[in-house]
Amino acid sequence: MNAKGTVIKYGDNIDTDVIIPARYLNTSLPDELAKHCMEDIDKEFVNKVNDGDIMVGGANFGCGSSREHAPIAIKASGISCVIAESFARIFFRNSINIGLPILECPEAAKAINNGDTVSVNFDNGVITNETSGESYQATAFPQFMQELINAGGLVKYIANKGDK
Repeated sequence: MNAKGTVIKYGDNIDTDVIIPARYLNTSLPDELAKHCMEDIDKEFVNKVNDGDIMVGGANFGCGSSREHAPIAIKASGISCVIAESFARIFFRNSINIGLPILECPEAAKAINNGDTVSVNFDNGVITNETSGESYQATAFPQFMQELINAGGLVKYIANKGDK
């Protein structure tokens, strides 16, 4: 599994209320959440994001509440992967549970710039900044987590296992 896209970059401590403001939590429909993703920090996000783009953040990305709405909004907006210096633990788990690939790699998160083209190889954890030519090593997902993400998240993974 791989991803390649243009980077949309944010700083440290991007919390779940910034990712999807609480005023939109009256729905859990992915397409509706995507319309409001990042709007309190980046009003143009929904207009500039394209399918496959990669979000890069600083330290403590996804801090705040434990709502699954935040990674759902990011994934539904078209983001293929989030790279950050570090993630809040509950955001990390929620992302995997809904099938949003996320990678912790402080070196990549610091060096990659907004607008760069980046590719990610999830099998080996290599992040390549195609704009600068530099590569970074993140920890690759174990096979079972790759299967879970490829299935589209935990619920779909379990449903597919039941079909076999």
